[in-house]
Amino acid sequence: MKKTTFTRRNFVKSATVGSLSLSALAPSSFASASATVAAGKRVGIIGLDTSHSTAFTKVLNASDASADYQGYKIVAAYPHGSKDIESSTKRIPSYTEEVKKLNVEIVDSIEALLEKVDVVLLETNDGRRHLEQLIPVLKAGKRVFIDKPIAASLSDVLTIFETAKKYQMPLFSASSLRHIKGVEKVDKTKVVGADTFSPAVLEKTHPDLFWYGIHGVETLYTVMGTGCKQVIRINNEGTDIVVGTWADGRVGTFRGTRTGKHDYGGTVYTQNGNIVLGPYGGYEPLLKDIVAYFETGQVPVTPEETIEIFAFMEAADESKRQGGVPVTLESVLKKARKS
Repeated sequence: MKKTTFTRRNFVKSATVGSLSLSALAPSSFASASATVAAGKRVGIIGLDTSHSTAFTKVLNASDASADYQGYKIVAAYPHGSKDIESSTKRIPSYTEEVKKLNVEIVDSIEALLEKVDVVLLETNDGRRHLEQLIPVLKAGKRVFIDKPIAASLSDVLTIFETAKKYQMPLFSASSLRHIKGVEKVDKTKVVGADTFSPAVLEKTHPDLFWYGIHGVETLYTVMGTGCKQVIRINNEGTDIVVGTWADGRVGTFRGTRTGKHDYGGTVYTQNGNIVLGPYGGYEPLLKDIVAYFETGQVPVTPEETIEIFAFMEAADESKRQGGVPVTLESVLKKARKS
């Protein structure tokens, strides 16, 4: 893949939330907040435009936080964040106020954040911004979890992992749907196929399934594992069905919905019988994975699997563009590597 040279970006120091300066949002009582957290356990957030940010903060900063979280606390946050996705940007003021009440300091740049924290949650809802926001974190040598979608293009996914390798920093991205109820019963060595489903709401700035369909696709990969070779996509206004064929002949399908009740689930077909997936189990299992990674540097989802997941979704897009013909994952990866 073509190598890209990155330069550290100068982040705006006078960014605002609504009409307020970010510096004005941080009360002086926050000055010593990070000092009360054990060395190595200070967590920073980039992006207060997703409910994940507030959900993670509520769990980690709770006075009775579980020992599973090993003392990690969110001490600082940089709010931005999506720039032009209204459904995300409109959340920033309220989410900023919400985390402030949980003893989180609001800072006006990523550089300022990195001076106060040991590890980072990159939560910006807009995958297009992840690469540029990630670079300073990697340069600072801090472990980082990148929330979904890890990027808004397959070429950026490849570049993110190439850049992490350059800085010798492990990182991972995952959907909390990897921990949907029923997954714990699945023996992957016995899986002969699977069908999963999730909402697949579209966002014009991202490839179709990257924005929300990724949840159900990650569920599919959680039970099927890697090895998909080609996909076929059936698409209409309210529904997507993507049929993937794995190298060993197994077939896995993803159904993405845009009408009716939004729900998550599926069926796993095994040599010993079928297993029903669902309901959704919340954010906490994923957060435990993140904390374990912060503590050890060991990633629960490999770069290879994440790259294949995004190749699966990109191949599904290409199949749609070509009227539903089979598209190989290798063909879209080859194209992305040339980008």
